[in-house]
Amino acid sequence: MRSMGIRAAPKNITFAIYDSDERRLINVEDIKVPLAFTIPDALKYIRSNLLDILREYQVSRAGIRVTESNAQRLNIDRIQIEGVIQEAFASSALKYYYVGQISSISARIGIERSDFKKYINGQLNFEEVENWKSLSESQREAVFSALGAIHD
Repeated sequence: MRSMGIRAAPKNITFAIYDSDERRLINVEDIKVPLAFTIPDALKYIRSNLLDILREYQVSRAGIRVTESNAQRLNIDRIQIEGVIQEAFASSALKYYYVGQISSISARIGIERSDFKKYINGQLNFEEVENWKSLSESQREAVFSALGAIHD
């Protein structure tokens, strides 16, 4: 079974594709939004690309790492992107998807909530994923989201 995890940012999204049968990371990549796009065009671009990726990799489960409810500064662009991603998931052929914050993702993958940031910033090495140290922070969050999608 293949799962996808996503970490959104204001001008791009990072996605990870994980194969739970082979227990390996298939791909980690960014979708960069062209700077010339208006917000509606950027959202349409993200949605279209996501649906293509879901089909291309035959993803059956997905998760998105969303903004924490107690965030000091809310980024409206990121929140809009997260909403479009959720809509794309809902209108796709996915069998299951979830929306998670640090606490729910940690619980899904079986790590302590207090260790989440340590794994993300590289203080701890997540042994279940090859080359964990070579991934960026947003890539690590996308991978955790993909791993969380395996468990419901």
